[in-house]
Parts: sequence; C-alpha cells; structure tokens
Amino acid sequence: MCRSIKTLRPPFQEIVTEEDMRAAALQYVRKISGFRAPAAHNAEAFDQAVEAVYAATAQLLATLQVRR
Repeated sequence: MCRSIKTLRPPFQEIVTEEDMRAAALQYVRKISGFRAPAAHNAEAFDQAVEAVYAATAQLLATLQVRR
C-alpha cells in the first residue's frame, strides 16, 4: 500500500468544497487501483468507485463532530 497519501487540506475547516471531496476520492481510487487513468474497459468501474468514495466522504464530513 502506498504510504504517500498527501493531506489535501488542513485537519478541520468549516467549509469543505465538493471539489475538495472529489479530488480526495480520485486520489484514493488512483492510489488503490494503481492506475492514474483506467483503460476504456475499466472506466465505468473506476468512475463508480470515485463516486462511492466521494459519497462516503461527504457522509463522513457531514456527521463528524469536532470538539473545540
């Protein structure tokens, strides 16, 4: 497993954009699949994985409780 996943933003921000979440999802799918871009016959699976990770990320950030 690659250990060079980079933080895309500080640990907590009030506003996380859809672009931030999609970039993180794409980075994760690229890292885990080992492909920067999928072959044509894998494009649908790749895109579905990005969407699933994006949805999980959005759900996570919507439900996190940050104590200050």
